[in-house]
Amino acid sequence: MENKELILLVDEEDREVGYEEKLKVHEKALLHRAFSIFIFNSKEELLLQKREKGKYHSPGLWTNTCCSHQRKGETLDEAIHRRLQEEMGFDTELKERFTFIYRAEFDNSLTEYELDHVFTGVYEGPIEFNPSEVEAYRWISLEELKKELEAQPESYTYWFKASIDKIFHLYNNEQLHK
Repeated sequence: MENKELILLVDEEDREVGYEEKLKVHEKALLHRAFSIFIFNSKEELLLQKREKGKYHSPGLWTNTCCSHQRKGETLDEAIHRRLQEEMGFDTELKERFTFIYRAEFDNSLTEYELDHVFTGVYEGPIEFNPSEVEAYRWISLEELKKELEAQPESYTYWFKASIDKIFHLYNNEQLHK
């Protein structure tokens, strides 16, 4: 029997309310805890990943460095470090910056309804991404990213576009890359 990934369900105040299998969460549009990680380097560039073509939603789109869900039996801190290692092949110190709730319906009848915890970090080393999760990666300056988002917003994931303005603001005011 296939092992089903159980992810944490929350209310709008981020209080834990139970667990459900990941695909069912997205089929039933249940609010769940998620996280998004934005990694910068010393050149003030942001590390983006392109989602693998076989992903169940938003395949082949550019997005932040890493994103996922907290699983049953792990803390949020354990989840962010586990998933960064699984997707991008490295780990680094991360700092939580903000949370937000969003809801996005996809063409395949799945819905993301997430309370998303957003983290930032700095990393300079090698990247050994997982090809079953990530198709490609690249470093990009925020100025270049702004131009791309204006010219090709359809090339980026919904949650990335929903959070990037706040990242721009924090970057300009708190120097997230240092």
